[in-house]
Amino acid sequence: MNKVLLTLLTLVIGITVGIGGMFAFNKQFMSMPAAENAVNLEKEKPLFYRNPMNPNITSPIPAEDEMGMKYIPVYADSGINNTLVSGTVIIDPVTVQNMGVRTAIAKISELSHDIKTIGHVTYDEQRITRLHPKTEGWIEKLFISKTGEAVKKGTMLLSIYSPQLVSSQQEYLLALSSLETLKNSPFDDIRIGAEQMVKTARERLELLDVPEHQLHDLEQSRKIKKGLHIHSPFNGIVINIGAREGQHITPQTELYMLADLSKVWVFADIYEFELPWVNVGDSVEMTLTGIPNKVFKGKLSYIYPYAEAKTRTIKVRLEFANPHLLLKPNMFANVTIKTQQQNNTVSVPSEAIVRSGERNQVFVVREQGKFEPRIVEIGLNSNGLTQILKGISSGEEVVTSSQFLIDSESKLRESTAKMLEAMTRDKIKSTSSMNDMNNTMPDTSTEIMPMMDHSSHEGILK
Repeated sequence: MNKVLLTLLTLVIGITVGIGGMFAFNKQFMSMPAAENAVNLEKEKPLFYRNPMNPNITSPIPAEDEMGMKYIPVYADSGINNTLVSGTVIIDPVTVQNMGVRTAIAKISELSHDIKTIGHVTYDEQRITRLHPKTEGWIEKLFISKTGEAVKKGTMLLSIYSPQLVSSQQEYLLALSSLETLKNSPFDDIRIGAEQMVKTARERLELLDVPEHQLHDLEQSRKIKKGLHIHSPFNGIVINIGAREGQHITPQTELYMLADLSKVWVFADIYEFELPWVNVGDSVEMTLTGIPNKVFKGKLSYIYPYAEAKTRTIKVRLEFANPHLLLKPNMFANVTIKTQQQNNTVSVPSEAIVRSGERNQVFVVREQGKFEPRIVEIGLNSNGLTQILKGISSGEEVVTSSQFLIDSESKLRESTAKMLEAMTRDKIKSTSSMNDMNNTMPDTSTEIMPMMDHSSHEGILK
């Protein structure tokens, strides 16, 4: 009888231990790190299948395309190295050589760019004068009667007869006579009034542009001058004559247009991509076919704030000294703008830049066969070099040829990596949910043991 009870007790204890071990193993397995479980699941089967002809087409199950080609399985460890920058491409050396990949080193350099364009000479707008009379009258005499004539400051241009000028001269002579009569008056008010009349009459003549020498002659001779003389205000060239002898004139009549050609302007057009190079004050050199073997030196004085609608160019204004009057308006010239150098700037060959419209990118050689995409901020372009403002340091090696093939592979790798990341994240989330559900279940392994022990003891006691 004792042997039967001992056998029964041993059997009950064995069953209890087995059930508890099963629950303990289940709990330990389900409490493994979620990432480790996801990796184990990923290694068991492909994550998805990719169309061999179009990587953008995928399938969760094995499939074939229209040509009967099987989809390529993609695994979690299919060449995507999570420690690398997204989009990094790894190519074996033989393939690199067959692709003809060439590289260059980013260097610190000085960038300069001379802008060559065509300009045309014109007048300096600040040195053009248009002469109009201040009163109505008739032209008595033209002393300068041909356009293109050179005049000096003070040169007499023409003589005008004006009734208003005649009456103003009469008033001035009367005022002078009154002053001589009343200058010794014992009454201060009378004497001061006579002096004021002389001053007012003289100012009226001055406002009508009566020259100083005619006023002096009028005061000395006390004879009215029939004609008013108009003089040139500076040294220049007669561009236009607006009236002839005997013509009736008004203040709206342009008598002469004079231009000072000792300095001239030159207008030139530059393209939009050259605009970042030019600055006010840049030195300029100019040559003309009509003046061989001579280089004129000037400066850039103004950049116009708009672009030409038809040519999409920007107009700039250049200034040149013209002491010998060799530069003539409307002449065409070859212009070279000497822009300022950009010193101590990182630059790479322009062909290294991959421009997608939204961003500028280069591929940096991390090691042999490993190419990392790098977004960069570019600046000026000059002589086949592009300034790098941000993204590349001096001494780094960049790809200068076949980068478009590498770029295609890089985008494919980047898209695949994002897809794998999303799928892994979903699996980890699913596994975490299972862990949370299991953690909320009661642990019955420890509860069954006492119950079995209690029943066993009761059976033994019975």
